[in-house]
Amino acid sequence: MTAGAGADSGLAAVARLASALPGVPWFGGLGRPPVERERGDATLYLSELGFSASRLAWAPDWAAARAVTQDKGWSRAWWEAEEAERQALLVTASEICGEAALMAALDSLLRASAGPLMAAAARAAAAAGVEDEALPRVAAGAASQGCYQAALALAAGAGETHAFAAKHRLFAAGRWPLGLIGDRFHVF
Repeated sequence: MTAGAGADSGLAAVARLASALPGVPWFGGLGRPPVERERGDATLYLSELGFSASRLAWAPDWAAARAVTQDKGWSRAWWEAEEAERQALLVTASEICGEAALMAALDSLLRASAGPLMAAAARAAAAAGVEDEALPRVAAGAASQGCYQAALALAAGAGETHAFAAKHRLFAAGRWPLGLIGDRFHVF
């Protein structure tokens, strides 16, 4: 397929996402009580992936976040739903933007996000007295994946109500969506 106006707008949206990364308060909201917008985005995310019956659980601190990330009972169905959506968006975005141009834009986004995300996670962990060096890396990796997913949704023209757009807004609000365990979606 030949890339056209849709490709330009999708790739431009990915570029705007990448350029906005430095202004995002990554991990700045960890541990504070959730606000209504965050509850709404978490609920929308779950609903769009088919888990609307799940309840929200807000991790109060890094220790609770660590426990969630190490819990072996995480929902494989949730992971599979995210992965299926990622693959579907990848196909659509590749058709719209052209595979080579999309891959270049995603690569640029991931390269631009790696340093700032790791630095922000390390600062947030250090400010909370966290000595575990692996946990901030896990947080930064999750945020990087969230950026990638949001970029795919943008490139595919999926809109603001897409699950990955809602997940990215949680990260952009300074949160860390941790995952679904049982019937609870954990957010730090």
